[in-house]
Amino acid sequence: MTVPKGFVLALGRLSAIVIAVCLMIAALLIGDARSAEAPRKVAVVSFGLFGEQDVFQNEATGAAQIVASRFGGNPVVVQFNTKKGGAATIEGLDTTLQATAEKLNRDRDLLFLILTSHGSWNKGLMVVAGRVKQMLPPWALGAMLDRTGIRHKAIVISACYSGSFIPRLADPHMMVVTAADADHPSFGCQDGAKWTYFGDAFFNVALRRADNLRGAFDQAHTLVKERELREGFVPSNPQLAGGESVEPLLVVHHR
Repeated sequence: MTVPKGFVLALGRLSAIVIAVCLMIAALLIGDARSAEAPRKVAVVSFGLFGEQDVFQNEATGAAQIVASRFGGNPVVVQFNTKKGGAATIEGLDTTLQATAEKLNRDRDLLFLILTSHGSWNKGLMVVAGRVKQMLPPWALGAMLDRTGIRHKAIVISACYSGSFIPRLADPHMMVVTAADADHPSFGCQDGAKWTYFGDAFFNVALRRADNLRGAFDQAHTLVKERELREGFVPSNPQLAGGESVEPLLVVHHR
């Protein structure tokens, strides 16, 4: 029995198509497997916003180093202002966040943002870079973070009245830690100091010991309250909100 040439040609073309489809599927599966095996990146962005006192420069720098050493940092970006000026402005923060987002897998990787400054009740964070004086309100910071498109985020704000940022920022995919609630100041903003009270308790002490961010917060909350009461201050009442999907991702890397 002779097979028609047309049938043979059609069969050959069909075989070629099937092989091509199989190769495409295999390539996709290999890519997905490699993506799943790739370690999750944690980008650390830390800004010292108030240039009139170097405690904020010191805290932004020290906090970034500790977070990167505990959770990994790729990349790590630190900016701060001084009495003469600096790039840690509202525009500088927005530019840095968007540029950092371009280096991340927006669905998989994590952004860890640290902001340290003076806070103003019901207004936001003070930004002072030489002659530049600005106010960063919760809605503006929220808009910047939304524009990054990054799903998983952790934000630590070391400032008076910083709890006012929680209603705008905190959600299941964004963990927000603040040095105080919305109605109380925090303490330790002396020029020449290495840390504020909260920064020292949270970053310099608790985060070096704890295995996760919530554990560090719980320890820091106790340490800050004990110090404030001992020195005669009304407790600042640090806050942690949101981040249910983020919490499992922020576990200390043991070396």
